[in-house]
Amino acid sequence: MEFDYTVNTTKNFDSAVNGVEAETVKAGFKVLYVHDVRKTLEEKGFEIEPFKIIEVCNAKSAYAVLQADIKIGLCLPCKINVYIKNGETFISGMRPIVLPQFFPDAKLGNLPEEVDKTIRSIIDNAK
Repeated sequence: MEFDYTVNTTKNFDSAVNGVEAETVKAGFKVLYVHDVRKTLEEKGFEIEPFKIIEVCNAKSAYAVLQADIKIGLCLPCKINVYIKNGETFISGMRPIVLPQFFPDAKLGNLPEEVDKTIRSIIDNAK
């Protein structure tokens, strides 16, 4: 089981970011915040290729996992990264199906699989 789900896209960086944001809303999730990692690092004198972390959340799912184990909050909100590496644009997200490995006593039922499917769908539809 992979920790991440990463795809390459032919879209330019900004179009990929916009695609993730639009698909997040279509999937019934909300974009909470977009971190412009490149901008933040440049302000400190470090240079990297474009890189944004898009925090997404579904309140019902977040509530359910937090009820199962409050420490799962360390993994929230779900994050989808858009970045350029070696001139190519990628969209990548952590796979919620890994949560039971870190929180084996939490009774999460099918929720990790359901959220994983949604995250992968957002990424696939955004590419």
